[in-house]
Amino acid sequence: MARAPSLRIGVTGHRAFDRPADVRAAVTRVVAALLDQHGGPLEVWSSLAEGADRLVADVALALDPAARLVAVLPLPADDYRTDFAAPASAAEFDRLLGLAADVHVTGADPDDGSRESAYARGGHAVVAAVQVLVAVWDGEPPRGEGGTAEIVGAARAAGREVVVIPVTRAPAAS
Repeated sequence: MARAPSLRIGVTGHRAFDRPADVRAAVTRVVAALLDQHGGPLEVWSSLAEGADRLVADVALALDPAARLVAVLPLPADDYRTDFAAPASAAEFDRLLGLAADVHVTGADPDDGSRESAYARGGHAVVAAVQVLVAVWDGEPPRGEGGTAEIVGAARAAGREVVVIPVTRAPAAS
């Protein structure tokens, strides 16, 4: 029987950033430190978007083989997958989704219905479920609904521990 998780961590962050190998090393240090501080196993809450979401999930699963991945999708998987244009990205999404112990679909705000509101609801659901939010973030103010800055602000307002891994945002791959 698996032990209950000692720590629930969530992730928010940019889809594209410079120096991905350096960012991976920083994420590895942060997740290892969280494991040392809180013990394991971890439960990792991620929307499985390109970039930060997948990176933190991958690192956590590699560092703690007993970790549970919880996917928090802003849209049903078939719809969400269309946001990942490259076939390799869609395949990576499917790989991680297949590793998820649980999948939650938050959906768009019924009063709005936009993709942006769906992303915001997903980010807020992650914040509500976790103790620590790992943010792979450039520190810039919000650029739109549901972005990294908004989710970091929500986590801080909710009293969650927020660990920021500073990055320089790179143009998203097309």
